[in-house]
Amino acid sequence: MTKPYRIIGLLCGLTFFASIQAQGQAPAAPSAAKPSLTVTVTTPQTASLAQKISANGNLAAWQEAVIGAEANGLKITEVRVNVGDRVQRGDVLAVLQADSLRAELAQAEALLAEAAASAQEAKAQAERARSLQQQGFFSNAQLSQALAAEASSVARVQSARAMVQLQNVRLAQTQVRAPDAGVISARQATVGSVVGAGTELFRLIRQGRIEWRAEVTAAEIGRIQVGAPVEVKAASGQLLQGKVRMVAPSVDAQTRNALVYVDLPAQTGSARAGMYAQGEIALGQSQALTVPQAAVVVRDGFSYVYTVGADQKVSQIKVQTGRQSAGRVEVTSGLKADARVVASGGAFLNHGDTVRVVDAPAAQTAPATK
Repeated sequence: MTKPYRIIGLLCGLTFFASIQAQGQAPAAPSAAKPSLTVTVTTPQTASLAQKISANGNLAAWQEAVIGAEANGLKITEVRVNVGDRVQRGDVLAVLQADSLRAELAQAEALLAEAAASAQEAKAQAERARSLQQQGFFSNAQLSQALAAEASSVARVQSARAMVQLQNVRLAQTQVRAPDAGVISARQATVGSVVGAGTELFRLIRQGRIEWRAEVTAAEIGRIQVGAPVEVKAASGQLLQGKVRMVAPSVDAQTRNALVYVDLPAQTGSARAGMYAQGEIALGQSQALTVPQAAVVVRDGFSYVYTVGADQKVSQIKVQTGRQSAGRVEVTSGLKADARVVASGGAFLNHGDTVRVVDAPAAQTAPATK
């Protein structure tokens, strides 16, 4: 380097150091990372949560009675109920034509009267035969004939009386009655149709009760107890409270699922038999490690929480969640019991961010703020 350039460089260096000395400052050091958010932290808490099994199934009639015609070849003259009607035990649902049966009953009663008169005459003849036989006017054979005639007449009376009873039963069968209280769920009876014995006329949901038939896996059968409380939500939106009545004794060979029969109250509102329903079967209480629901951040289908270390930096931790209750979520794995968890606002954080920690209010945990 030539001499003039050396002189110029020396002068520039002297000028720079002179300016620094004049200002009384040294070169600035790199500044520390500035906190990006102010957050509140909490620690996981152990709480007693209800254990439940979620299941799907259908609502069905508790018991459905098929009401048919017992008389044969009679015409329906009157139908007194329709689908949806509530009936009581013994109510008349339909009436069949009874003219021919009344005539047959009258004939049977006449035959009974005739048989009773013949029996009375035979009895009188038998008494006279006994008296005459004792006096020696009747032989033993004649007495036996009189006694046989008396016994035969008594038998004819009994037969005629049975025929009258039979005709009364057939006449009563012309009134189709409800075998139990309940709700009419189906009706095939129409006025003017001629029905045969055994023809289905109505279907009745006994006592108006329906049940939920929930499908559960084979692994869950052993955890369900008879009498366990159940909450059912029907497709109509109706919420129903029930109890487990029975767990099926076998598992379906095709689906490998078992049915759980849940009794529901008689008054079910908008819920109807045949509806699809979802429900939860309670299994009891158990201890669980929980965090506030706002502390859990879902990203890409996975659940995360953010913890704050001693250096005020946050770490993103992947966790497995379970039950939820009263604004808290169970953490089944991935989180230590003494971790300092960001109470809320984790959606604004990234792994490695520096934060400023403040105490949470006594009433509730405050969300993270910018």
